[in-house]
Amino acid sequence: MPLAKGDYILLDYTVVEKDENKVVETTQEVVAKEAGIYRPEEVYGPRLVILGETPLWEPVENALLNTDEGQDFEVEVPPERAYGVRDPGKVKIVSIREFHRHGVVPSVGDVVDFEGQRARVVSISGGRVVLDFNHPLAGKTFVVRGKVVKRLATTEEKAVALLKLYLPRVSEDKLKAALEADVLTVTLPAEVLLYERIGGLLLQYASEVSTKFEGVKRIRFIQEVELKS
Repeated sequence: MPLAKGDYILLDYTVVEKDENKVVETTQEVVAKEAGIYRPEEVYGPRLVILGETPLWEPVENALLNTDEGQDFEVEVPPERAYGVRDPGKVKIVSIREFHRHGVVPSVGDVVDFEGQRARVVSISGGRVVLDFNHPLAGKTFVVRGKVVKRLATTEEKAVALLKLYLPRVSEDKLKAALEADVLTVTLPAEVLLYERIGGLLLQYASEVSTKFEGVKRIRFIQEVELKS
């Protein structure tokens, strides 16, 4: 059965800039390494998507709504549905003295804050700086390829996937959730006790659970410490 709005899914995807056939984003570590965009600090793997809630490009969401669990999809996203059509009016020339007044020495390629907006330094010549306020990927067409790895069915599965957004570096097999009556019990590994501001993160998570799962009235957190025999 095709997916519907409100479904929780785990999604693998790769975004390719069409003209240059260049990978700009991916959930797959192997693809990131092959494309030369791998970042060690990034956590790779299928992403949680809540259809109708998670921000997605409209063509991608429409494609997913015609896809089922386990299926691959591919969709082309034109500029006006992605980062916008490139606007020449957003390219401006300013005096370099505007930067020097704030102790800034701009270089070509820098992304700078200018009058409350982000801009890329395109060129510097004769005391003039050309700034481009367009998004760096404006005017680009993208091809998005992906696979619906899993449709999450139970509250427990959804609760664990949601918790992964708050604790992305904790292995999913170390997170457990059990719903009994209106109480959701979430079991966490001992390592989270060392996380900075863990209390605040768990309170944010609890608040989000309360808005997403009407049947849950209380959350019980358990820190599980495995003792060596």
